[in-house]
Amino acid sequence: MKSIRDIYKIGTGPSSSHTMGPAFAASIFKHENPDADRFEVLLYGSLSKTGRGHGTDRAVKQVFSPVETEVVFTDRSLEGMRHPNTLDLIAYRDGVEIARMRAYSIGGGDILIEGRSDDVTGREEVYLENSFAEIKQFCQYRYINLVEYIAINEGEEIWDFLLDIWKAMKNSIKEGLSREGRLPGGLNIARKAKYLYERILPTAHPEVVECQKVCSYAYAVSEQNADNGTIVTAPTCGAAGVLPAVLYYFQEKRNLSDKEIAHALGVAGLIGELAKRNASVSGAECGCQAEIGVACSMAAAALGQIFHYDLNQIEYAAEIALEHHLGLTCDPICGLVQVPCIERNAVAAMRAINSANLAYFLSDTRTISFDMVLKSMYHTGLDMNNRYRETSEGGLARAYSRRSRW
Repeated sequence: MKSIRDIYKIGTGPSSSHTMGPAFAASIFKHENPDADRFEVLLYGSLSKTGRGHGTDRAVKQVFSPVETEVVFTDRSLEGMRHPNTLDLIAYRDGVEIARMRAYSIGGGDILIEGRSDDVTGREEVYLENSFAEIKQFCQYRYINLVEYIAINEGEEIWDFLLDIWKAMKNSIKEGLSREGRLPGGLNIARKAKYLYERILPTAHPEVVECQKVCSYAYAVSEQNADNGTIVTAPTCGAAGVLPAVLYYFQEKRNLSDKEIAHALGVAGLIGELAKRNASVSGAECGCQAEIGVACSMAAAALGQIFHYDLNQIEYAAEIALEHHLGLTCDPICGLVQVPCIERNAVAAMRAINSANLAYFLSDTRTISFDMVLKSMYHTGLDMNNRYRETSEGGLARAYSRRSRW
Protein backbone atom coordinates (compact mmCIF):
# COMPACT_ATOMS: atom_id res chain seq x y z
CA MET A 1 0.00 0.00 0.00
CA LYS A 2 1.22 3.50 -0.82
CA SER A 3 1.97 6.27 1.64
CA ILE A 4 -0.90 8.17 3.23
CA ARG A 5 0.63 11.20 1.52
CA ASP A 6 -1.21 9.82 -1.50
CA ILE A 7 -4.58 10.66 0.09
CA TYR A 8 -3.96 14.24 1.17
CA LYS A 9 -3.29 16.76 -1.60
CA ILE A 10 -3.46 20.53 -1.20
CA GLY A 11 -5.06 22.05 -4.27
CA THR A 12 -7.92 24.08 -5.69
CA GLY A 13 -11.48 22.88 -6.17
CA PRO A 14 -14.00 22.01 -7.21
CA SER A 15 -13.13 18.42 -8.17
CA SER A 16 -10.11 16.19 -7.68
CA SER A 17 -11.20 13.83 -10.47
CA HIS A 18 -12.56 16.43 -12.90
CA THR A 19 -10.08 19.28 -12.46
CA MET A 20 -7.00 18.17 -10.52
CA GLY A 21 -6.62 14.84 -12.36
CA PRO A 22 -7.07 16.19 -15.91
CA ALA A 23 -4.79 19.14 -15.09
CA PHE A 24 -2.14 16.68 -13.88
CA ALA A 25 -2.45 14.70 -17.12
CA ALA A 26 -2.24 17.91 -19.16
CA SER A 27 0.91 19.02 -17.36
CA ILE A 28 2.61 15.69 -18.14
CA PHE A 29 1.56 15.84 -21.79
CA LYS A 30 2.64 19.46 -22.18
CA HIS A 31 6.06 18.68 -20.72
CA GLU A 32 6.47 15.80 -23.16
CA ASN A 33 5.46 17.92 -26.18
CA PRO A 34 7.12 21.33 -25.85
CA ASP A 35 7.07 21.89 -29.63
CA ALA A 36 3.30 21.58 -30.03
CA ASP A 37 1.50 24.64 -31.36
CA ARG A 38 -2.00 23.30 -30.65
CA PHE A 39 -3.57 20.82 -28.23
CA GLU A 40 -6.87 18.98 -28.37
CA VAL A 41 -8.50 17.27 -25.40
CA LEU A 42 -11.32 14.76 -25.81
CA LEU A 43 -13.40 14.12 -22.71
CA TYR A 44 -15.43 10.93 -22.26
CA GLY A 45 -17.95 9.54 -19.79
CA SER A 46 -18.40 11.49 -16.59
CA LEU A 47 -15.71 13.99 -17.63
CA SER A 48 -17.82 14.81 -20.68
CA LYS A 49 -21.21 14.84 -18.97
CA THR A 50 -20.26 16.95 -15.93
CA GLY A 51 -17.00 18.52 -17.09
CA ARG A 52 -18.53 21.92 -17.80
CA GLY A 53 -19.98 22.21 -14.30
CA HIS A 54 -16.77 20.96 -12.73
CA GLY A 55 -14.58 23.26 -14.83
CA THR A 56 -12.58 20.52 -16.59
CA ASP A 57 -12.18 22.58 -19.75
CA ARG A 58 -10.95 25.57 -17.78
CA ALA A 59 -8.47 23.45 -15.83
CA VAL A 60 -6.76 21.90 -18.87
CA LYS A 61 -6.76 25.13 -20.88
CA GLN A 62 -5.04 26.87 -18.00
CA VAL A 63 -2.28 24.23 -18.02
CA PHE A 64 -1.76 24.40 -21.80
CA SER A 65 -1.90 28.22 -21.94
CA PRO A 66 -0.79 30.13 -23.95
CA VAL A 67 -0.87 27.36 -26.57
CA GLU A 68 -4.18 27.12 -28.43
CA THR A 69 -6.32 24.35 -26.89
CA GLU A 70 -9.64 22.86 -27.95
CA VAL A 71 -11.67 20.82 -25.44
CA VAL A 72 -14.29 18.45 -26.89
CA PHE A 73 -17.09 16.99 -24.76
CA THR A 74 -17.83 13.75 -26.58
CA ASP A 75 -20.74 11.30 -26.45
CA ARG A 76 -18.68 8.34 -27.59
CA SER A 77 -19.02 4.99 -25.83
CA LEU A 78 -16.67 4.09 -22.99
CA GLU A 79 -16.36 0.53 -24.26
CA GLY A 80 -12.78 -0.67 -23.81
CA MET A 81 -11.86 2.20 -21.49
CA ARG A 82 -10.60 1.41 -17.99
CA HIS A 83 -12.46 4.14 -16.10
CA PRO A 84 -15.50 6.43 -16.55
CA ASN A 85 -13.21 9.46 -16.27
CA THR A 86 -11.28 9.10 -19.53
CA LEU A 87 -9.57 11.76 -21.62
CA ASP A 88 -7.47 11.74 -24.77
CA LEU A 89 -4.82 14.42 -25.20
CA ILE A 90 -3.53 15.17 -28.72
CA ALA A 91 -0.63 17.43 -29.69
CA TYR A 92 -0.28 19.08 -33.11
CA ARG A 93 2.51 20.86 -34.94
CA ASP A 94 1.76 22.75 -38.17
CA GLY A 95 -1.59 20.98 -38.40
CA VAL A 96 -0.09 17.48 -38.07
CA GLU A 97 -0.67 15.21 -35.08
CA ILE A 98 2.66 14.56 -33.32
CA ALA A 99 1.59 12.80 -30.13
CA ARG A 100 -1.41 11.28 -28.39
CA MET A 101 -2.00 10.10 -24.80
CA ARG A 102 -4.98 8.49 -23.08
CA ALA A 103 -5.36 9.14 -19.35
CA TYR A 104 -7.81 8.01 -16.68
CA SER A 105 -8.64 10.29 -13.76
CA ILE A 106 -9.22 7.70 -11.03
CA GLY A 107 -10.15 9.99 -8.14
CA GLY A 108 -8.35 11.99 -5.50
CA GLY A 109 -6.37 13.86 -8.18
CA ASP A 110 -4.50 10.75 -9.37
CA ILE A 111 -4.34 9.44 -12.92
CA LEU A 112 -3.37 6.35 -14.88
CA ILE A 113 -1.88 6.60 -18.37
CA GLU A 114 -2.68 3.97 -20.97
CA GLY A 115 0.32 1.82 -21.81
CA ARG A 116 2.46 3.06 -18.95
CA SER A 117 3.21 2.07 -15.37
CA ASP A 118 0.19 2.30 -13.10
CA ASP A 119 2.12 4.68 -10.86
CA VAL A 120 2.75 7.97 -12.65
CA THR A 121 3.11 9.79 -9.33
CA GLY A 122 6.41 8.09 -8.54
CA ARG A 123 5.19 7.11 -5.08
CA GLU A 124 6.49 3.78 -3.89
CA GLU A 125 4.70 1.15 -1.85
CA VAL A 126 5.57 1.80 1.78
CA TYR A 127 3.23 -0.61 3.53
CA LEU A 128 3.46 -4.38 3.07
CA GLU A 129 -0.07 -4.77 4.43
CA ASN A 130 -2.98 -4.15 2.05
CA SER A 131 -6.06 -4.72 4.23
CA PHE A 132 -7.20 -3.64 7.66
CA ALA A 133 -7.11 -7.28 8.77
CA GLU A 134 -3.43 -7.50 7.85
CA ILE A 135 -2.68 -4.19 9.57
CA LYS A 136 -4.49 -5.27 12.72
CA GLN A 137 -2.67 -8.60 12.79
CA PHE A 138 0.69 -6.85 12.44
CA CYS A 139 -0.11 -4.41 15.25
CA GLN A 140 -1.56 -6.97 17.65
CA TYR A 141 1.35 -9.35 17.19
CA ARG A 142 3.81 -6.56 18.12
CA TYR A 143 1.65 -4.80 20.73
CA ILE A 144 1.68 -1.48 18.90
CA ASN A 145 -1.06 0.97 17.95
CA LEU A 146 -1.85 2.51 14.56
CA VAL A 147 0.18 5.66 15.22
CA GLU A 148 3.27 3.56 15.95
CA TYR A 149 2.51 1.42 12.90
CA ILE A 150 2.41 4.53 10.68
CA ALA A 151 5.71 5.82 12.06
CA ILE A 152 7.42 2.46 11.49
CA ASN A 153 6.46 2.49 7.81
CA GLU A 154 6.48 6.21 6.97
CA GLY A 155 9.16 7.51 9.28
CA GLU A 156 8.73 10.24 11.89
CA GLU A 157 8.77 12.91 9.16
CA ILE A 158 5.21 11.92 8.24
CA TRP A 159 3.98 13.97 11.20
CA ASP A 160 5.52 17.16 9.81
CA PHE A 161 3.74 16.48 6.52
CA LEU A 162 0.44 15.98 8.33
CA LEU A 163 0.96 19.14 10.38
CA ASP A 164 1.17 21.05 7.09
CA ILE A 165 -1.97 19.28 5.90
CA TRP A 166 -3.74 20.28 9.09
CA LYS A 167 -2.66 23.89 8.67
CA ALA A 168 -4.16 23.94 5.18
CA MET A 169 -7.37 22.35 6.44
CA LYS A 170 -7.74 24.93 9.21
CA ASN A 171 -7.13 27.76 6.76
CA SER A 172 -9.90 26.48 4.49
CA ILE A 173 -12.31 26.47 7.44
CA LYS A 174 -11.35 29.96 8.58
CA GLU A 175 -11.55 31.40 5.07
CA GLY A 176 -14.87 29.71 4.44
CA LEU A 177 -16.35 31.07 7.67
CA SER A 178 -15.39 34.61 6.66
CA ARG A 179 -16.91 34.58 3.19
CA GLU A 180 -20.38 35.60 2.01
CA GLY A 181 -22.10 35.87 -1.34
CA ARG A 182 -23.16 33.46 -4.06
CA LEU A 183 -21.27 30.49 -5.42
CA PRO A 184 -20.37 30.48 -9.13
CA GLY A 185 -22.06 28.24 -11.67
CA GLY A 186 -25.54 29.66 -12.14
CA LEU A 187 -27.50 27.85 -9.39
CA ASN A 188 -27.55 31.04 -7.31
CA ILE A 189 -26.54 29.11 -4.17
CA ALA A 190 -25.74 31.35 -1.20
CA ARG A 191 -22.85 30.59 1.11
CA LYS A 192 -24.21 29.38 4.46
CA ALA A 193 -21.16 28.64 6.65
CA LYS A 194 -20.83 32.16 8.07
CA TYR A 195 -24.60 32.34 8.63
CA LEU A 196 -24.61 29.05 10.54
CA TYR A 197 -21.59 29.91 12.66
CA GLU A 198 -22.71 33.41 13.63
CA ARG A 199 -26.08 32.13 14.86
CA ILE A 200 -24.66 29.72 17.41
CA LEU A 201 -26.18 30.50 20.82
CA PRO A 202 -23.93 29.57 23.77
CA THR A 203 -27.08 29.04 25.84
CA ALA A 204 -28.54 26.51 23.42
CA HIS A 205 -28.59 22.78 24.15
CA PRO A 206 -25.06 21.32 23.79
CA GLU A 207 -26.20 18.95 21.05
CA VAL A 208 -27.56 21.88 19.03
CA VAL A 209 -24.31 23.82 19.46
CA GLU A 210 -22.27 20.79 18.39
CA CYS A 211 -24.38 20.32 15.28
CA GLN A 212 -24.17 23.99 14.29
CA LYS A 213 -20.42 24.17 14.80
CA VAL A 214 -19.56 20.94 13.00
CA CYS A 215 -21.90 21.71 10.12
CA SER A 216 -20.65 25.27 9.74
CA TYR A 217 -17.08 23.97 9.48
CA ALA A 218 -18.09 21.38 6.87
CA TYR A 219 -19.99 24.01 4.90
CA ALA A 220 -16.99 26.36 5.09
CA VAL A 221 -14.61 23.89 3.43
CA SER A 222 -17.16 22.66 0.89
CA GLU A 223 -18.07 26.20 -0.12
CA GLN A 224 -14.41 27.06 -0.54
CA ASN A 225 -14.11 24.03 -2.79
CA ALA A 226 -17.15 25.01 -4.84
CA ASP A 227 -15.69 28.50 -5.25
CA ASN A 228 -12.35 27.16 -6.57
CA GLY A 229 -10.63 27.85 -3.26
CA THR A 230 -7.73 25.96 -1.72
CA ILE A 231 -8.67 22.76 0.12
CA VAL A 232 -7.21 19.34 0.96
CA THR A 233 -8.48 16.16 -0.67
CA ALA A 234 -9.80 13.86 2.05
CA PRO A 235 -10.10 11.67 0.06
CA THR A 236 -11.46 13.94 -2.71
CA CYS A 237 -12.35 17.59 -3.25
CA GLY A 238 -16.08 16.90 -3.22
CA ALA A 239 -15.80 15.22 0.20
CA ALA A 240 -13.12 17.55 1.59
CA GLY A 241 -15.30 19.08 4.32
CA VAL A 242 -16.05 16.02 6.44
CA LEU A 243 -12.72 15.21 8.10
CA PRO A 244 -11.51 18.77 8.85
CA ALA A 245 -14.92 19.73 10.28
CA VAL A 246 -14.87 16.87 12.77
CA LEU A 247 -11.23 17.37 13.77
CA TYR A 248 -11.54 21.17 14.07
CA TYR A 249 -14.52 20.81 16.40
CA PHE A 250 -12.89 18.25 18.68
CA GLN A 251 -9.57 20.09 18.79
CA GLU A 252 -11.43 23.08 20.17
CA LYS A 253 -13.68 21.02 22.46
CA ARG A 254 -10.89 18.91 23.97
CA ASN A 255 -8.01 21.38 23.67
CA LEU A 256 -6.02 18.93 21.54
CA SER A 257 -2.55 19.73 20.25
CA ASP A 258 -1.79 19.87 16.54
CA LYS A 259 0.39 16.78 17.02
CA GLU A 260 -2.61 14.84 18.35
CA ILE A 261 -4.59 15.96 15.31
CA ALA A 262 -1.72 14.86 13.05
CA HIS A 263 -1.94 11.39 14.61
CA ALA A 264 -5.68 11.32 13.91
CA LEU A 265 -5.04 12.39 10.31
CA GLY A 266 -2.59 9.54 10.00
CA VAL A 267 -5.17 6.97 11.10
CA ALA A 268 -7.74 8.51 8.77
CA GLY A 269 -5.20 8.37 5.96
CA LEU A 270 -4.80 4.62 6.44
CA ILE A 271 -8.55 4.16 5.97
CA GLY A 272 -8.56 6.39 2.90
CA GLU A 273 -5.60 4.61 1.34
CA LEU A 274 -7.17 1.20 1.93
CA ALA A 275 -10.32 2.42 0.18
CA LYS A 276 -8.32 3.80 -2.71
CA ARG A 277 -6.36 0.59 -3.15
CA ASN A 278 -9.07 -2.00 -2.61
CA ALA A 279 -12.15 -0.17 -3.87
CA SER A 280 -12.48 3.40 -5.18
CA VAL A 281 -12.71 7.04 -4.13
CA SER A 282 -14.19 8.09 -7.49
CA GLY A 283 -17.82 9.19 -7.72
CA ALA A 284 -17.78 8.45 -11.44
CA GLU A 285 -16.78 4.86 -10.75
CA CYS A 286 -18.72 3.97 -7.58
CA GLY A 287 -21.06 6.85 -6.76
CA CYS A 288 -20.88 9.18 -3.78
CA GLN A 289 -20.48 6.25 -1.39
CA ALA A 290 -16.88 6.21 -2.61
CA GLU A 291 -16.38 9.89 -1.79
CA ILE A 292 -18.60 10.93 1.11
CA GLY A 293 -18.81 7.38 2.45
CA VAL A 294 -15.03 7.03 2.59
CA ALA A 295 -14.63 10.55 4.01
CA CYS A 296 -17.10 9.71 6.79
CA SER A 297 -15.22 6.48 7.46
CA MET A 298 -11.92 8.35 7.66
CA ALA A 299 -13.41 10.88 10.10
CA ALA A 300 -14.89 8.16 12.31
CA ALA A 301 -11.53 6.36 12.49
CA ALA A 302 -9.79 9.66 13.27
CA LEU A 303 -12.19 10.18 16.17
CA GLY A 304 -11.39 6.68 17.37
CA GLN A 305 -7.76 7.73 17.59
CA ILE A 306 -8.67 10.93 19.44
CA PHE A 307 -10.84 8.95 21.89
CA HIS A 308 -7.99 6.46 22.49
CA TYR A 309 -9.97 3.53 21.09
CA ASP A 310 -8.38 0.14 20.57
CA LEU A 311 -7.93 -1.39 17.11
CA ASN A 312 -11.29 -3.15 17.11
CA GLN A 313 -13.15 0.00 18.09
CA ILE A 314 -11.41 2.09 15.43
CA GLU A 315 -12.18 -0.52 12.79
CA TYR A 316 -15.81 -0.69 13.86
CA ALA A 317 -16.18 3.10 13.77
CA ALA A 318 -14.83 3.14 10.20
CA GLU A 319 -17.02 0.19 9.21
CA ILE A 320 -20.25 1.71 10.58
CA ALA A 321 -19.57 5.00 8.82
CA LEU A 322 -18.99 3.37 5.43
CA GLU A 323 -21.69 0.70 5.72
CA HIS A 324 -24.44 3.25 6.12
CA HIS A 325 -23.42 5.10 2.98
CA LEU A 326 -23.64 1.99 0.78
CA GLY A 327 -25.58 2.72 -2.40
CA LEU A 328 -25.27 6.51 -2.12
CA THR A 329 -25.56 8.00 -5.59
CA CYS A 330 -23.56 10.81 -7.16
CA ASP A 331 -26.05 13.06 -8.96
CA PRO A 332 -24.76 16.65 -8.80
CA ILE A 333 -27.20 19.21 -10.16
CA CYS A 334 -25.85 20.81 -13.35
CA GLY A 335 -22.56 18.97 -12.78
CA LEU A 336 -21.62 21.44 -10.04
CA VAL A 337 -20.09 20.35 -6.73
CA GLN A 338 -22.79 22.17 -4.80
CA VAL A 339 -26.14 20.37 -4.55
CA PRO A 340 -26.31 17.91 -2.83
CA CYS A 341 -22.55 17.87 -2.21
CA ILE A 342 -22.12 20.72 0.28
CA GLU A 343 -24.98 19.71 2.56
CA ARG A 344 -23.91 16.08 2.27
CA ASN A 345 -20.49 16.93 3.78
CA ALA A 346 -22.19 18.38 6.86
CA VAL A 347 -24.50 15.38 7.31
CA ALA A 348 -21.57 12.95 6.94
CA ALA A 349 -19.54 14.85 9.54
CA MET A 350 -22.31 14.37 12.10
CA ARG A 351 -22.68 10.73 11.07
CA ALA A 352 -18.96 10.19 11.68
CA ILE A 353 -19.40 11.37 15.27
CA ASN A 354 -22.37 9.06 15.76
CA SER A 355 -20.46 6.13 14.24
CA ALA A 356 -17.52 6.64 16.59
CA ASN A 357 -19.80 6.89 19.62
CA LEU A 358 -21.67 3.71 18.68
CA ALA A 359 -18.41 1.82 18.13
CA TYR A 360 -17.31 2.52 21.70
CA PHE A 361 -20.16 0.43 23.12
CA LEU A 362 -20.67 -2.28 20.51
CA SER A 363 -17.32 -3.21 18.98
CA ASP A 364 -17.32 -6.59 20.73
CA THR A 365 -20.67 -7.51 19.15
CA ARG A 366 -19.93 -6.79 15.49
CA THR A 367 -20.00 -9.42 12.76
CA ILE A 368 -18.89 -7.31 9.77
CA SER A 369 -15.30 -6.23 9.11
CA PHE A 370 -14.16 -3.00 7.49
CA ASP A 371 -12.57 -4.94 4.65
CA MET A 372 -15.89 -6.68 3.98
CA VAL A 373 -17.81 -3.41 3.79
CA LEU A 374 -15.12 -1.88 1.58
CA LYS A 375 -15.42 -4.76 -0.87
CA SER A 376 -19.20 -4.48 -0.78
CA MET A 377 -18.99 -0.76 -1.51
CA TYR A 378 -16.88 -1.37 -4.59
CA HIS A 379 -19.18 -4.00 -6.06
CA THR A 380 -22.25 -1.92 -5.21
CA GLY A 381 -20.73 0.94 -7.16
CA LEU A 382 -20.00 -1.22 -10.19
CA ASP A 383 -23.59 -2.51 -10.12
CA MET A 384 -25.01 1.01 -9.86
CA ASN A 385 -26.78 2.38 -12.92
CA ASN A 386 -24.48 4.70 -14.85
CA ARG A 387 -26.94 7.60 -14.44
CA TYR A 388 -26.14 7.67 -10.73
CA ARG A 389 -22.37 7.80 -11.07
CA GLU A 390 -21.54 11.48 -11.56
CA THR A 391 -23.23 11.96 -14.92
CA SER A 392 -25.94 14.41 -13.78
CA GLU A 393 -28.47 12.29 -15.66
CA GLY A 394 -30.37 10.73 -12.76
CA GLY A 395 -31.67 11.39 -9.27
CA LEU A 396 -31.63 14.98 -8.06
CA ALA A 397 -29.95 16.24 -11.22
CA ARG A 398 -32.74 14.83 -13.38
CA ALA A 399 -35.49 16.07 -11.04
CA TYR A 400 -34.00 19.57 -11.06
CA SER A 401 -33.69 19.54 -14.85
CA ARG A 402 -37.36 18.57 -15.18
CA ARG A 403 -38.46 21.26 -12.76
CA SER A 404 -36.60 23.94 -14.70
CA ARG A 405 -38.65 23.07 -17.79
CA TRP A 406 -42.04 23.29 -16.07
